[in-house]
Amino acid sequence: MRRGRRGRRSRPAPASATSAALPPVHAGFDYQIGGAYTPPSGVQVVSRDHSASPAPGLYNICYVNAFQTQKIGQPGGPADWPSDLLLKNDDGDVIIDTDWDEAILDITTQKKREGIAEKIDAQIDECATKGFNALELDNFDTFTRDVVEGRITEEHAQTYIRMLSAYGHGKGLAVGQKNTVELAKNHAANGLDFAIAEECGNPEYNECADYLAEFGDNAIFIEYTDAGMKNACEYGDRVSVVQRDLDVLPKGEDGYVRKTCP
Repeated sequence: MRRGRRGRRSRPAPASATSAALPPVHAGFDYQIGGAYTPPSGVQVVSRDHSASPAPGLYNICYVNAFQTQKIGQPGGPADWPSDLLLKNDDGDVIIDTDWDEAILDITTQKKREGIAEKIDAQIDECATKGFNALELDNFDTFTRDVVEGRITEEHAQTYIRMLSAYGHGKGLAVGQKNTVELAKNHAANGLDFAIAEECGNPEYNECADYLAEFGDNAIFIEYTDAGMKNACEYGDRVSVVQRDLDVLPKGEDGYVRKTCP
């Protein structure tokens, strides 16, 4: 979800480069973070949660919720995290992203970043051990959420993601930048190798061209509405584009949607 923009600040120090293979450009793509299922015919790239197994014979991207906990009451939710690693408001209450019922991780100091990264690195280890090819580190843009009220800055976010991308590269994984187009110019310095952009075709944002300006054709576009899909498909001859239902349901469940460009 987009909750406003902040101005650009100083460019961060470089992160380590990767020799890992990037997702094939303009390949059939399926977004399966809500549950794994047999990929449709023609799919060459799939993104799945770190708890799932890779799809045999395909390029697999491993989804990790790197900046927020899982939902309240679920494994990996706020109760499974040390309280001092969760962002708090002025009253000392844990700040919750109510759109997803997820607590926000407190990446505001190096000590806290290291404590959080230790837990996230364990998920990255899981991705590498299972044979995934790349990482999708979600919620890079948490610093833009209204509920954060500026407590997390883009400097905090970039410092932290450089830690994770360097670790992922060390495990032989490519690392994708999830959304956060306002920091796309810094992707190389942040160790981010390709883009995974949700709703860039949404008429409210119209950001698809901005991603291509920074990442070239190393981009994957995911849309959730027909209007967004129509706009994203203007670039469908260059990059991977798919429309999914908002809950990213497995095939066969009521509400499942998957469409590709004409």
